[in-house]
Parts: sequence; C-alpha cells; structure tokens
Amino acid sequence: MENNILKKISRQIVDKRVIIMIAFLAACVYCALSISRVHVNNDITSFLPPDTDTRRGLTIMENEFTTYASANVMLANTTYERASAAAEKIETLEHVTGVTFDNSPAHFVDSAALLTISFDGTSDDENVIAAMNEIRSLTAGFDTYTSSDIGADLLGEIAQQMVGVVALAAVVIMAVLLFTSRSYFEVVIFLIVFSVAALLNMGTNFWLGEISSITNSIAVILQLALAIDYAIIFSHRYQDEIDRFPTEREALIEALSKSIVEISSSSLTTISGLVALMLMQFRLGYDLGLVLSKGILCSLITVFLLMPGLIASFFRPLRRTTHKSHVPDITGWGRFLMKTRFGFVAVFVVILPLAIWCSSRTEYAFNDAGIDELKYSESRAAARKITGTFANDTTIAVLVPSGNYEAEKQFLRDAAELDNVKTVTGLANIEIEDGKVLTDSYTPRMFSMLLNIDYEEAEMLYAAYGVENGQYQPIFGNTETYSVPLIDMFLFLFEKIDQGIVTLDADSQETLDSLRGELERGEAQLRGENWDRMVITADVPIEGDESVALVNALRSLADGRYGEGACLVIGDVTSAKELADTFNGDSLLINLLTIAFVFIILIFTFRSVVGAALLVFVIQGSIWINFTFPYLTHTRASFVTNMIVSAIQMGATIDYAIVIMSRYLDLKKLHTPQEAMAQAVNESFPTVMTSGTIMTVAGILIAYRVSDVYIGHIGLAVGRGALISVILVLSVLPQLIVLLDKVIEKTTFRKKTTTGGAVE
Repeated sequence: MENNILKKISRQIVDKRVIIMIAFLAACVYCALSISRVHVNNDITSFLPPDTDTRRGLTIMENEFTTYASANVMLANTTYERASAAAEKIETLEHVTGVTFDNSPAHFVDSAALLTISFDGTSDDENVIAAMNEIRSLTAGFDTYTSSDIGADLLGEIAQQMVGVVALAAVVIMAVLLFTSRSYFEVVIFLIVFSVAALLNMGTNFWLGEISSITNSIAVILQLALAIDYAIIFSHRYQDEIDRFPTEREALIEALSKSIVEISSSSLTTISGLVALMLMQFRLGYDLGLVLSKGILCSLITVFLLMPGLIASFFRPLRRTTHKSHVPDITGWGRFLMKTRFGFVAVFVVILPLAIWCSSRTEYAFNDAGIDELKYSESRAAARKITGTFANDTTIAVLVPSGNYEAEKQFLRDAAELDNVKTVTGLANIEIEDGKVLTDSYTPRMFSMLLNIDYEEAEMLYAAYGVENGQYQPIFGNTETYSVPLIDMFLFLFEKIDQGIVTLDADSQETLDSLRGELERGEAQLRGENWDRMVITADVPIEGDESVALVNALRSLADGRYGEGACLVIGDVTSAKELADTFNGDSLLINLLTIAFVFIILIFTFRSVVGAALLVFVIQGSIWINFTFPYLTHTRASFVTNMIVSAIQMGATIDYAIVIMSRYLDLKKLHTPQEAMAQAVNESFPTVMTSGTIMTVAGILIAYRVSDVYIGHIGLAVGRGALISVILVLSVLPQLIVLLDKVIEKTTFRKKTTTGGAVE
C-alpha cells in the first residue's frame, strides 16, 4: 500500500517535471533577490539567554546610550618626542576629541608609544572613518599597530574569504564526485541540485529576521557536506534500475519511489542532531540548528522534486557519459579486518578511556581574545602586539537607575578603592571646578559665578527651569537656596539658547561653548532615559578568578547603594562568565539529547538495542577523540565548537555507521558474518569516502581560510571529526559488529506476522 502511494507520487513528480522546474526557477529568482536582505548579526553575546545581566544590559545600552569610537595606536621603535609630536598633530584633526598619551608605563614602554584616541562619532560614522584614515596617513612613517573597529567590515571580510572556501571546496567536490560517479554528466546534475538547494536555504533566511555571522558563513558549506549523499543515493538508485525497466521514465519512477524512503530515513539522524542543537539555552545553537535543518529540508525537496526532472531532461548525456567505477575494490581490506579479528577494537578500547580523560580536561575559552586564530588576521595580530607590550585593561560598565546622583558619587568613590581598578568614570565624578562635579547641585548664585553671568539672569533661568519641571520654589519661595544639579541646568540652558529664548554675552557664550561639546558627549555616553552608566577600567583578565571577584565586588557596592538586583554589571568579564554558565548546562544537554534522538531512530531502523548502542558508541568515541586534540596541543578550545560540533558530528557521521550496518545485515543472509562484513566494507566505501572526504576538506578549508576564530575552530573540529569517524567506521566498527553479532541477533525485535505469513 505504502509503495503504491509513493509510486503514484513519484509518477506525478516525473510527469509534471516541467511545471515543477518552472516553480523552482521562480523560487530561485525570489531567493537570489532575498539574500541581500538577510540581516547578519556579528555580536555573539546577543545570543545569550534574554534574562542574563549581560544581555539585558547590552539591550539597555543599545537603546539608551551612545558609545563613541576609540582607537589604540601603538608606535613601535620610536622616541617619546616623536610620539608626542604625532599625538599633538592627531589631536588637531577634525572629529578627534582627544588623545591620551604621556611618559607613564601605561603609554610609553621600551621605545613603544601607545596613543589612545577618542572620536566624536560612532565606529561606522563616515567622518570618524575619514579621521581614522588621516591618522593612518600621519603615522605612516612609524612602525604602527592599530587596534580599533572603526570602519571594520568584518562581515564583508568573512564573506570574501568564504567565496574562496566555496571555490576550493567545489574543485575538491567535483574531483570526488567524478571519482565516485557512474556517469560524468551526473556530476553536472549534482552541482545544479546542490546550487539550487543552497540558494533556496540562503534566500529563505530572510524569513528568520536575522541570523548569526557564524551561521551565515558556514551554513552553505555544511549543508553541502551534510546533504550531499541524498543526490548520490538517488542517482545511483536510478543507475541500478535503468536496466530493469523498458523505459527511462519507468526506471526513474521506480528509483524515486525507493529513494524517498531511503533518503528520508538517512536525513532523520542528521536532523535529530540539529534539533538537539536548537534546544540550547545559548541561542546560537538554535540559530545554526534551524538554518541547517532548513537546509536539509531544502536539499530533500530539491532532490525529490527537481532532480527527477533534470535526469529526465538529460537522459542521453547521462547514458553517453556512463563509465566504469573508479572506486577501488577494498574487499581485501575488509578481509584483513576479519583476519586480524579484534586488533583495532583492542586499540580502540585502550585509547577510548584516555580520550575521555583528555577531552574532559580540555580548557575552553569564552571570549575570542582567549582563542588562537588558525588564519592570520592583521587586526588581531595588531591587538595582540599591543596587549603584549602594554597592560591589557578590561572595561566594565555598571548600569544604575537614573536620578540618584549622590548614590552614584558614593559608588564611584568606593569603586575606585577596589583592588585592580585603574579608572572610574561617571557623571558624578566629572569635575567642573575645584571640588565640584557635574552632578553637584548649584544655586543661581553659584551658577552665575561659574559662567560669569548676571545673578538676575541666573535667577530668571532657574525660575524658568522650576516652572518647566513643576518646582515653584524659585517663584514663590527663597531663590537663594533653590539648587539644581549642574548637568540638568546646563542641558536646560543649551535647549533655551538653541530655541533663541536665552542669549548670553560673548564671554559667557565662549565659556559655555567650551563646555558644551564635552558635556553633551558625556551625557550621551553616561545618562540614558531610565539608566545612568558608569565605566570602570581594571587591570584584570577577561576570564579568571580575579575578574569574577571584581564583578562581585562591584555588584555588592551597587546593591548596597540601590538595593539588591536594581543594578546591572556588564562587560566582557560578565559575558564570559555567563557563557561559561550556559555552556556547562548546554553541553551536557546537547550531548544527551543528540545521543537519545539518534539512538531511538537507530532502534526503529535496525530493531536492535545493542546494534543501535554499538553504532552510537563508536561515533561518540570519535567525538571524544576529536576533543582530545586541544588538550594534547595545549590550546584552548572555543566553547562554541564543543556544543555545535558534537551535535553535528553525531547527527551526520552516524550515517557512515548506518551504511556499514545495513549492508552487513543484507549480505549476512547470503554469506558468513566474516565474508558479509568484508563485502559490506567494500560496498559502503564509496558512500563513506564521498561524504567523509567532502566534510573533512570543507571543514579544514574553513579552518585555515577564514580569519574569524569561532568559524575557524568550528571548521577545524568538523573536518577533524569527520576524518576520525571515517577511520573508526572503516576499522573498529566492522570488527565490533562481528564480535557482537550473536548479541545483536538476540536483542533484535522480530516483526510480528499473521498466520498467513504476512507482516502485520
């Protein structure tokens, strides 16, 4: 019954191929136009759970504050006098608001000068970018290292690098496909199918609103590596059926009806791993899992609907370019495995506990500064040079409810006394005159003396402020004692001058103008609608006990002044800590869910608990071995790599093990277990080699051709993991299956049959 339904569906697909191909053409046009509309998010912290302090704080800062651009420029192998002269020239440039430089160890060490430059706009402001270019011109005669995100097009750089990755991967893929194909022209069909599936997935990302830069960069190449088998399975099924039917049409219908079940079953394990990824607290997993799952569905739809039409349209080229298989016969390798009996299993059993131990001790980094890049990046090299020469200060922001200036003042004083704190900045410690700060309250007389204006003018200004803010003391009470925070009075005065209501004499206006730019920039950076921001710089690493202790101390001070939980302490330190906290839960959850999902699918596939457990055990072993490499090479692994690659490696490379097991169970009906396995290894080799080679090469290309550290380390782990899985599946797994053959048989669930022998 099921087969009849699939044949009817397959017949409709083949017969309606022209309409289907037109529909795909329209979909491709739509998706091609939609790709440029996909919003790509380059901020990994934005994928933190929404209830974390860092995520809440970043949202508040994005909505309420302006963060002006800055740059650290190191002039190496120079004298203090030359560097000082350069700093003076830079400070005169338009849109540069200040250059911090002196002969202290913080700015001049061993003939190296560090200039900290601030600007009057954000890092993507055209004027700021132009100013930064002028600075580069001024410092061209120096040995210069610049650390700044001004004008940095990281997404464009990664996109350009990925074009090279895809181009190189395409060459490798074509070589592999030509090697394993049965017809040269089928490679052309494969490339069309892959391209359409990738285009559909990329274009429909627009429906998701935004995706991460990591997902945007690696999804295409991973989609290809994960789904390449589908087109190969269908094509080879068609080649098998062509000689059994009188017409190509009937062979195509038969091949499609059989392939739908086979390919759909194969995709389930991959999708299950990606679904597990989507359940992470850290939303990057959801982002990547969703896009790749959608990519698998796009690949399935393209293979089932478009590929039959392409095959039907190119019957003749396919037949004319048919050739003998170039894949070597490795039955001899399979027989060698059977002769050596359990040699590889013994090695695996010895290595596995060591792999588990080493992988459990791998150190993970939760900030990109702690991860070694695999591909040279000029900007990261400059940043490392600067931090290696000068102290690497860490910046922490404290957000407090706005309006309580006295509490801010006390907090800033207390924070400045904490260990490792170097600077504290807030509205309540910006000094205006000796002993007075921007948030201190001034009476009309004090204000008139500060700006050198008539006392009567100051009284009128204070009265207008009182009326506008519902405070009537300066009108009906004693004006002498009425006071207003200086920053509020300044901003009120700026507003009235701009409206033409207030006019000052030339000297007073000059005094005010000298303050205005600095005050407005300070307000934009430090005071929001509902929150005030204070900024602390400290000599602590981004990750470590010292950093956590400082954050806890700042949080304790804030709680004491504002009440428990009323304030937010955020920065790279807190995001690293919160990423570490989510990692600990997510890592275990994803591993358990992936194993559970795959195990359940395998039980339904093979109807054997031990058989399913055996396949999962071998692939999980390859994952453990994969994550021993950071420990053995004394490098820190990216936390993102562990969570993402574990799910992908289990979900994708389990297919290699499934192919071996399926072929073995079929061949065991005709041969002894040893001979059946030898032939199963040989028959599985083309599929395992094709998929494994492409995933390995794709991963390694990403690792060493893309400068983003997260993307690079994901690529390396994917490529390395695929290679390890291929090796274990073609060596350890065959021996294990034969070793436990009797146990597998005893734990296999038999299909119930009726008295007539039919399967129920």
